Order: sequence, then C-alpha cells, then structure tokens
Amino acid sequence: MTRNYSHTNGIVMIVDDTPGNLALLSDTLSEAGYRVLVATDGQSALEQIAYLKPDIILLDVLMPGIDGFETCNRLKSNPDTAHIPVLFMTALSELDNLLRGFGEGAVDYIVKPIRPPEVLARVDVQLTQARNLQRIENALNNSPFSAVAINSAGNITWLTPGGIRWLNKFLQKHMLTGKSERNSPLPKPMLEWVKQRLAVAEGELFESYRAGVSFSAKIIPCQNTGEYLLILEKHSGEWELDSVRNSLGLTFREAEILMWISRGKTNKEVGVILGSSPRTINKHLEHVFEKLGVVTRAAAVSMVLQRQQF
Repeated sequence: MTRNYSHTNGIVMIVDDTPGNLALLSDTLSEAGYRVLVATDGQSALEQIAYLKPDIILLDVLMPGIDGFETCNRLKSNPDTAHIPVLFMTALSELDNLLRGFGEGAVDYIVKPIRPPEVLARVDVQLTQARNLQRIENALNNSPFSAVAINSAGNITWLTPGGIRWLNKFLQKHMLTGKSERNSPLPKPMLEWVKQRLAVAEGELFESYRAGVSFSAKIIPCQNTGEYLLILEKHSGEWELDSVRNSLGLTFREAEILMWISRGKTNKEVGVILGSSPRTINKHLEHVFEKLGVVTRAAAVSMVLQRQQF
C-alpha cells in the first residue's frame, strides 16, 4: 500500500556531489509533495541555508571540500540552524563512522544504495518529531510558564527561549551573575534549592520576592533520563511603573493611569485617586492609545502585561 506523505510537506535540502543520487532523491521527494533544495558540497549548502532554512537535511558524508561531518558540525554549532534535523547518507558501514555522525548531531542514517520508500519513511518520522518539539516550545513560549531541563548536578541540559528570558530576568532582579545557556549551572540560590529538594526526593515551590515580582519553579522528574524538568513562572505582584514607562515610552502619569485601569477602575475613580478630572484622565488615555497603537483600554493593559511577563 502506498503511503500518503502530503500531510508532512516541508522543505528538504539534499547535499550530495553525485548527480545520480541528487536526481533520484529530488524526484522522489518532489513527487511526495516536498520542496527540494540541492547543493553539491558542504560550503554551498551552508551558503544557501543562510538565506532559506530547510526543515530537514539529507547530507552525504564523503564530499569534496567540507565533508558531511564538518558541515553537520557547523550547522549544530549555529543556534539558527542547530534545530534542523540532519540525516547522513553514506555507503560506509563501519561502526566508527556511524558513531561519529551521531556525535556530530545527526538524528539518523540512510545507507546507500538509496531506497526511495526508506528515504520517505525516515524523513517523515524525523519531520514529525521536529514539528512536535516545535509545537511544545511554541506552547511554552506563549504561556505563563517556561521550562528548563537540568541534570542531577543542577546544570542546564535544555531550555526554551522563554526559559532563557525567565533566568535572565531572575539574574537581573537579584543582581546575580551567571549564564542562561546549556551546560551552565542554575543561579546560585536556585541551585542550592534544587540540591536540597533532590536530597529529599520531593518537589516544592521555589519563591523569591524582589521589587514586587515573584519567581516560582517546580521540579518534575523526567522518567528514564536522569534529568529533571523545572516548570518556571513569573508572577507580577505589582506594576513596575518605571519599567513600564521606559519600555513603552510613556510618561510616569500615563503608566500610573494604566495601572489603575488594569485594576478595574473607571476614569472617574482614577481621577479621584490621582487628584485629576475624568476629562484629564481620558486625555492621558488618548495619548497612551496613540503611543501603543491600540484603540481600547483592554488592549493597552494587555500590552503592558505581556511586556511585564518577562
């Protein structure tokens, strides 16, 4: 039975210096509904990827100039391309070469001679996995929560862009030094907490308060990996008026009015609180709407809350 791959359409780059392989793979993938990019060596592949990033790369091992191993290494060393799945194509069957490919960051191998059904199946599996991971990261990056994975020593093994922002904000608020990247240790107070919690094999909230902001993290063991997932959240206990004013180009009074509006106060009530007339408050709000490019009070408040989330 012929499998329908049309639901996994994407951009596939083929890097191979053999015309016959390029033709076979290009025809196979095009007929399956993929957009195909072609390069005959590692250097030209890297140059193309700088302008258009594929969803997956089929990479020959033995090529003139930069070989497949070095090409893969450069891709995985670049944060902009590290996420792209790489499948090596090789006629080599030696274990050392296979292990080296995985060591450079490849996710799978295709052994020559090329068999089109196998290529389609492997591309389909790897694209599905990559897209599922991207969906998870998008969900985390657009929710109040972020995530960081750590090992038992408290060193970061994986983190989302939201996790990077959370950690950077934590370091900033607590005037700490450190790095928010893989293989770096957690900030010192969190690291101490993690070691204490792992020692008693229990998870609980880590909270610290500074300038009206509460950071929390909860430990969840990852099954069968020896790692732990930190679910991170940043709560705004109060508005940081100076931060709102500077980040959005508002006056202090405009930021103050937005704060009270966010708490459900009417223009009249805000006027009483700030000693101004409702008309003056409304005029300030008109200026706020113009600066923020919005037309409603709710939209203005939402923009501030999004900025304050991280």
